[in-house]
Amino acid sequence: MAKPGRPGAAKGKKGAPKGTGGKNKRSLAGRGPTPKAEDRTYHKAYKKKQLAERAASKRPQRAAAPRRRPNDDNEYVTGRNSVLEALRTKIPATAFYIAQRVEMDDRVKEMISLAKNRDLAILEVTRPELDRMAGFDGVHQGVALKVPPYEYPHPQDVLEQVVDRGETPLFVALDGVTDPRNLGAIIRSTAAFGGHAVIIPQRRSAGLNSAAWKTSAGAAARIPVAMASNLTSTIKEFKKQGVFVLGLDGGGDVQMPEIELADRPLLIVIGSEGEGLSRLVTENCDQIVSIPISSATESLNAGIAASVALYQISTLRQAQGE
Repeated sequence: MAKPGRPGAAKGKKGAPKGTGGKNKRSLAGRGPTPKAEDRTYHKAYKKKQLAERAASKRPQRAAAPRRRPNDDNEYVTGRNSVLEALRTKIPATAFYIAQRVEMDDRVKEMISLAKNRDLAILEVTRPELDRMAGFDGVHQGVALKVPPYEYPHPQDVLEQVVDRGETPLFVALDGVTDPRNLGAIIRSTAAFGGHAVIIPQRRSAGLNSAAWKTSAGAAARIPVAMASNLTSTIKEFKKQGVFVLGLDGGGDVQMPEIELADRPLLIVIGSEGEGLSRLVTENCDQIVSIPISSATESLNAGIAASVALYQISTLRQAQGE
């Protein structure tokens, strides 16, 4: 007599049951993440979002203020002297901005006249908009000029142009000077003391931005700023062409007043205030020269050092030319 089966026990053949082929597994699969409340048509958040979008579409659109964005290739020359000099020398420009109710003086009148003669767009803007163009600590004095990115010439091209004019080259190269205001001050000093160009390396250097333009007080429109892909290589090439290379350093063997080669073609190399000249640049200089200063002062910044050196060389050249 057969034993009674267990209550609820399945009757059938012994052995493993047949598989489902994943049917049950597929039926248990999830339906994806739950939609956001604002995307569910029956939710109150959806109705709130629709109302906000309709209200925004009826709101009048405000024109964006002109400003220098991080990815904007254009630069803005600011300040009355800088803008006027840039307009006088006809550097490429696309627009002239002037503040509302600006104080009109002879410089502003000349700027407007020059801008009109060049068919530049003349745009009246608010002072906060000019503040944004001038940057964090720029001073615009109510005017700004929009210019395309600066096109840096090659150092060798500039050297050849100076030699072709029959002039004695006087160049300044910067090694690790990253403050654009120092760059602007050096450009200004180079122009003031008869220099021909400033050379900056492609890396670890300030570029000719709005702060440099402003500090140069317009000299950047007259003195070319050349860019060297490798400063050490440029120094070597200049030496091959008869240019004597002076490196400025506090520990130099010769003091600036004692220099005897001021009448030769010169390249003055100036390092950063903190680190000075790099090792490779120092090794390739013909002479390291120091500027005598009081023991109470540790060092001079790059802009002041350049001014002192250029003034001394200019004075010596004038004396030797008499």
